[in-house]
Amino acid sequence: MSGTQPDRGRSDRRIAFVQSSWHKDLVDQIHSAFVTEAGQLGIAESRVDRFEVTGAFEIPLHAKRLAESGAYEAIVAAGLVVDGGIYRHEFVADAVIGGLMRVQLDSGVAVISAVLTPHHFHEHEAHRAFFFEHLQTKGTEAARACAHTVEALDRLPASN
Repeated sequence: MSGTQPDRGRSDRRIAFVQSSWHKDLVDQIHSAFVTEAGQLGIAESRVDRFEVTGAFEIPLHAKRLAESGAYEAIVAAGLVVDGGIYRHEFVADAVIGGLMRVQLDSGVAVISAVLTPHHFHEHEAHRAFFFEHLQTKGTEAARACAHTVEALDRLPASN
């Protein structure tokens, strides 16, 4: 396993939140809702470090480096993959999700994906309003998934 995991039971364990900057105003809703819900679940906002990258394609490399640092018990990835036609859309989505899974399995650090890949996103106000609200829901769900995953991993025997 590359990288080291933080000591179990430490109260200062951190969560990395890596988000793409494409459609930043929308993706920011994932972060905002994540931080709010995480706070409700006992994860202080001060324990969440936010990193911004250009696009979703850059998220897995940042996640890998953060996992290797040993400073994070979980990494949350957030982004919105749109535009470019169906084949480019699917290629980017598959590459990002596959990269995140590889980071998780290679490092042993939990990676939660809130990288969304809608097939029908348009820049008109109705779609933007829908996604503004929808991404808040996804941020809340990501916080719950993160907290649950970290707790579940903490109950497992330590790996050597």
